[in-house]
Amino acid sequence: MRRFEGYGALITGGARGIGEATARRLASEGARVLIADIDAEAAERTAAGIEGAAFVRCDVGDRASAEAAVARAVDHFGSLDVLVNNAFSASRHVGPLEELPDDGWQQDLDVTLTGALRCARAAWPHLAARGRGAIVNIGSVNAEQDFGGHAYSAAKAGLASLTRTLAGEGAARGIRVNQVNPGTIRTRSWAGREKSLEVLSGVYPLGRVGEPGDIAAAVAFLASSDAAWVTGTTLPVDGGLLAVNTGFRQMVVDERTADR
Repeated sequence: MRRFEGYGALITGGARGIGEATARRLASEGARVLIADIDAEAAERTAAGIEGAAFVRCDVGDRASAEAAVARAVDHFGSLDVLVNNAFSASRHVGPLEELPDDGWQQDLDVTLTGALRCARAAWPHLAARGRGAIVNIGSVNAEQDFGGHAYSAAKAGLASLTRTLAGEGAARGIRVNQVNPGTIRTRSWAGREKSLEVLSGVYPLGRVGEPGDIAAAVAFLASSDAAWVTGTTLPVDGGLLAVNTGFRQMVVDERTADR
């Protein structure tokens, strides 16, 4: 299946994890991909392993850098059809609210939320020019329920709202904007914590944590013409986490069983 033949795609935070898997998925379906990442060396290595891919150093926290990445994509591909806003910041504050630093809060919002806006704003006229432009934002289940992390969760919730307002403005210009909200995904941030992932697997109704390819598949759908009548939506890709309270459900089942 070559749904992206002739498409140009820009993926922020594309050097590793979900971003890398998305780049590989889109490229496998014919897209020419530009991997944008603050880690230029990692972006270069990833691009080298994907046929026809290019890379650019990009700090989405800086407007000029975000605009330069979009310009690089348009210059390299001649057009831009797909933007995947995957770059994010997750502050490591784990103490009480009184100790939450302003800089950690600001960093998460600036990179995760405002960074996506910067890239969308720069890409907007190019996506509109093609008449088939698509933006897919990478959110989180943290946008919908409390899983900890004030700044990160607020940024992802804000991204869901931005997705809807961009979809409203973009519709008349042929730009669709959607969001994927992943649950726990096995990426390098979990390296060395395999035991934790095993424990978390028991929380998910489908019995496992997610893989980067699970998210890449959802992104590919939303960016493709298969989703031509889908915009402004937030799609949980979370193994059923938000739909089913596994622990509570099991308690109810156990209680009913005990009453028999």
